[in-house]
Amino acid sequence: MKIFLLLINLFFLGGACLARHGKGGSITYEYLGAGTFTGTSKYKIIVKHYIDCDGTQFIEPFSYVGIFDGGGSGIYKAITIPESGRVNIQKMSFDRCIHQPPVVCYVVVSYIAETDLPDNLAGYVLAEQECCRIQGIINIPNSSTYGITNTNTIPGVINGIVYRTNSSPVFAQKDTVVICKDSYFSLDFSAIDANYDVLKYAFSPGKSGGTTQTRQPNPPSPPPYPDLPYQSGFTALEPLGPGVKIDANTGIISGIAASTLGSYIIAVAVSEYRNGVLIGVSKKEVQVTVAECSLSAAILKPEYINCKDFSFHFENEFILTNVNSYLWDFGVTGIGSDTSTAVIGAYTYPDTGKYTLKLNVTSATGCEDSATANVLVYPVFKTGFKVTGSCIQSPFQFDDTSFAQYGKINKWLWDFGDAYSSSNESAVSNPSHIYSGKGSYTATLISTASTGCVDTASATVLVSDKPFLSLPFKDTLICSIDTLALHANGSGIFSWSPTTNLLNPATASPLVFPKTTTKYVVTLDEKGCVAKDSVIVNVLDSITVLLPADTTICQSDSILLQPVTQALQYQWSPDRGLNNAFIKTPKAAPQANTIYRLAARLGKCQASDSISIRVVPYPRVQASNDTTICFGTNAQLNAVITGTSFTWEPSGSLQNVTSLSPSATPLQTTAYVLSVYDVQGCPKPATDTIVVNVLPRINAFAGNDTSIIAGQPLQLNASGGTSYMWSPAIGLDNSSVGNPVANLDAYFQNFTYVVTVSKGACFATDSIHIKIFTTGPEIFVPSAFTPNGDGKNDVLKPILVGIKNLETFKVFTRWGQLVYSSNQAKQGWDGTINGAPQQTAAYVYVAVGLTYLDQKIMRKGTVLLIR
Repeated sequence: MKIFLLLINLFFLGGACLARHGKGGSITYEYLGAGTFTGTSKYKIIVKHYIDCDGTQFIEPFSYVGIFDGGGSGIYKAITIPESGRVNIQKMSFDRCIHQPPVVCYVVVSYIAETDLPDNLAGYVLAEQECCRIQGIINIPNSSTYGITNTNTIPGVINGIVYRTNSSPVFAQKDTVVICKDSYFSLDFSAIDANYDVLKYAFSPGKSGGTTQTRQPNPPSPPPYPDLPYQSGFTALEPLGPGVKIDANTGIISGIAASTLGSYIIAVAVSEYRNGVLIGVSKKEVQVTVAECSLSAAILKPEYINCKDFSFHFENEFILTNVNSYLWDFGVTGIGSDTSTAVIGAYTYPDTGKYTLKLNVTSATGCEDSATANVLVYPVFKTGFKVTGSCIQSPFQFDDTSFAQYGKINKWLWDFGDAYSSSNESAVSNPSHIYSGKGSYTATLISTASTGCVDTASATVLVSDKPFLSLPFKDTLICSIDTLALHANGSGIFSWSPTTNLLNPATASPLVFPKTTTKYVVTLDEKGCVAKDSVIVNVLDSITVLLPADTTICQSDSILLQPVTQALQYQWSPDRGLNNAFIKTPKAAPQANTIYRLAARLGKCQASDSISIRVVPYPRVQASNDTTICFGTNAQLNAVITGTSFTWEPSGSLQNVTSLSPSATPLQTTAYVLSVYDVQGCPKPATDTIVVNVLPRINAFAGNDTSIIAGQPLQLNASGGTSYMWSPAIGLDNSSVGNPVANLDAYFQNFTYVVTVSKGACFATDSIHIKIFTTGPEIFVPSAFTPNGDGKNDVLKPILVGIKNLETFKVFTRWGQLVYSSNQAKQGWDGTINGAPQQTAAYVYVAVGLTYLDQKIMRKGTVLLIR
């Protein structure tokens, strides 16, 4: 992403007049080796001030740096550093993406000195203080009352290891950039470390410093230094609001700029780690300004995740509409087809995993921009749960049934929908909840997987003053000499009635043995909540079985056996050809004649019946192979059958359709189906198919009929095929090409060529008629024409002989009014002026043409329009 940011860093220099041009600063140091005396080390101290270009008259000639013992024992010494140089930096060119760019100009003033420091254990703290900040900084209340402190640390000995030979990280000087309001920006706050230590970046509180009374304290006050207060909506860790973040590994600050124009304070601390040990912290504080400008950009969400399938639809998050060119790269390595130029990038990923999406855009002004984002593809993830419970006085059990094909579910957030309960939420996988009242509640679960997938499921929970009670059946049959186990589902105390012929009435599963049909009622009491249900037990003294009449099926087919009986247990024999011999209605597919017998039982009541199934073979048919024909030709179909009758479909393009060898003349590729029947009892026909593929029609074209003069070369141009043959070959320079040249002398008056046009084995013919004149090149115009719409002589047009190009053909009234003009020989005048038909009258024409010998001829004359 390009950096669209205007850095207007502000540091106060003190006083109402002097304190309006500072834009920031930092302190760094460099280890130079052993000091002048034993037990000392030499360091280069570098102080940088950033000053607005309009405030160079206020540049301080000195910087006052205090060097404090890192253990807190006070100041070691203060050094005065004179100005060492300055660099003027002004941004002269702006990216084409920026509209109405602001002025960007500042001066970098350096103060550099070398000093020796004793090799102590605690190291040192470097500090420099100034006053004051400008009024009206957006994220700092009463900003003009606070100064600034620039600090850094030189490490000593940590955990027995000497680190004083360290040089601090140096922030990159990338400050000539622009922030536009309500727009995405990216600011590079990275640093370079000479010791190759690991650097971690974080927003840090801005530090207060000098005052209007002491604008450059010498020496500076000792640490610790007070943090700046932040305006509501901002914090030290969110100095530009929650929409702007810093990358801890790169130091890149990015996000959507605020909509409020003005200046903001940003402070960044870079922590320096060596072998996992924090050895120092460097800090840089700047003032940035959100300017009144706009930009064209590619903006993507930081991350896209799909936990349902592999398909995504990506959109540019940039809100302006001046982008007119898109290029998406969906990040699949090893292929080149994962791109799109559509406004919305739609793509289905080939596999799960993490991909890098890239978008390049170009605006109407030529602005080019790009953005990248992570794409996570981890289907299938689905949140679900089940609920057990019914009564208001008992806890409801919630069990997570969520499924994650990739990763594992590691977070749960339950909302039981019970707004009046203090325990309405839970974060465990399988919680329980007692509802505060009866009614209908909507429970919601949000589950999260280790892949980052998040899904939500909701269900209605009905809480009543009756417990949950269900029966697996409400109506059943038993034999009068049997015993049946009833069963109820629920939680609580059960009781059954009537108790006649019933055992265990106080359980969920009593045993009953009624002698007549009886209705049993179950009552469930769950902590005072009562529910009732019932089941009817129908009693039979005997049962019957009735199977359908004997039948016939085709070999390899099946039939569903459907008995009529009151039985509940079944056994068929033999079991060959049955999909299940112990169900009421099995599917039978015998390969030979078979008698199936059903033994049916209702407890100890039994009955049986049988059915005979006759199996006959299908009729047989074998048709000839598929074939291919030229358009307009026929194909001979052939078949051999074993059967008593047959039909061909479709029959419209067949001759001798009652024959097994009909002739087919289809106009397009057609599948002919032959169906064969017999009289042995098989109710289904056997079929076979012959596909006749019809090659496309050859549209042979020899060219339009024409006229020439004797000896005039005529270019022929045939079309429609891949090879050509002209007949007769008289006068042709080559009769076997599509575009020969014909040269006919005065011996012929009319001549016709026929061309045979071929594609593969298929061909077609066409002809061209040529009229030969013995005159020289000429333009003939009829002396009269009759535009009456009868299709004969309705249009006045010239007839060209030996003319290769008609330059003009014009028709005038006798008074010189132009009524028609064209240079197209095949067009002509239809006898109208401005769409109005003209009456009988004489008109004048002029025709000019170029002969095949490149000679120009002109013909004039009169023509009579006849109505």
